[in-house]
Amino acid sequence: MTNVRVKLTFPEHLVKQPIIARLVREFDVMPNIRRASVEEHVGWIVCELGGDSAAVEKAVAWLNDLGVGVDALGDVVEG
Repeated sequence: MTNVRVKLTFPEHLVKQPIIARLVREFDVMPNIRRASVEEHVGWIVCELGGDSAAVEKAVAWLNDLGVGVDALGDVVEG
C-alpha cells in the first residue's frame, strides 16, 4: 500500500461536487484528510491518498483531468 501526501485545490465549479466520494468508489483510494477549508468559491484539502500504487496514480490523473489542482507535499509514505 502507498500513501501520497497532497494538497487538492478545488475551483468554484467543483466545490459542491462529491469528488472525494468518487475517489473512494471509483478508484478504491482511501483519503485521510489532515486539514481542509471549503468556502463558496474555492476549497482545498490536505490529505494522504492511500491505496494500490496504480490506483493512486490513476486517481491523481483523474483529479488533474477534472481541473482539481494537485500539489505533492512530500515523499511517498510506504505503509
